[in-house]
Amino acid sequence: MSPNYYIGTSGWHYDHWRPRFYPTELPKKDWLGYYARRFNAVEINASFYRLPQEGTLANWRQAVPSGFLFSLKASRFITHIKRLKDSQAPLQTFTGRAKSLLNHLGPLLYQLPPGLQRDDPRLESFLGLLDKNVQHVIEFRHPSWINGTIFDLLLKYRVGFCIFDMPGFTTPNIVTASFAYIRFHGHDSLYASSYPEAELAGWADKLRQLSPRLETVYIFFNNDAEGYALDNALTLRKHLQGN
Repeated sequence: MSPNYYIGTSGWHYDHWRPRFYPTELPKKDWLGYYARRFNAVEINASFYRLPQEGTLANWRQAVPSGFLFSLKASRFITHIKRLKDSQAPLQTFTGRAKSLLNHLGPLLYQLPPGLQRDDPRLESFLGLLDKNVQHVIEFRHPSWINGTIFDLLLKYRVGFCIFDMPGFTTPNIVTASFAYIRFHGHDSLYASSYPEAELAGWADKLRQLSPRLETVYIFFNNDAEGYALDNALTLRKHLQGN
């Protein structure tokens, strides 16, 4: 079985992508539709700072074709202020709003702060609150979380482990759900450097090794500077398709 690959960038609304990607004459209101004709998924970072309005999500749904998916990054109130504790109410609010994307909703991403160290009871309490009708994935930024017991907890609740690569920190390629979720944050400089093609070809080989037991693989490039994310996403897609 070959998985469905959803490959895109972390956001699409970058002024510095015009005219590198967006035609100069294209209005900003049409950028998402233009992006969605070239990629089949996007990761939304803005939702980390502000809960998207229902009207905004409706506009997004209408701008993209069937099969296009949005992955929303969960509110920093949940991950960085509440730090997963006592977060049932904000979690329900965020998840409920995200579900208004209907069949365009991909995984919800929870990026933990770098200073939050491993805390098994805190994590399991949070995992128990997650809506089982939505895919969830957690990105651990402190190395103490990279542990077999934590992976077992994620498996128990069918929550994804976020595989990521960034300068100075690359996680193991661990899968804890029916899908894999990979984020690329930059090769040499965080958010601001490109991945060499040879390295992306290597990543394609690694991802194919994970693929036989997966339904879906989500891949997002977060190195938006100079349009690197766009080029890297297209290159990795080429290698995964064997072209």
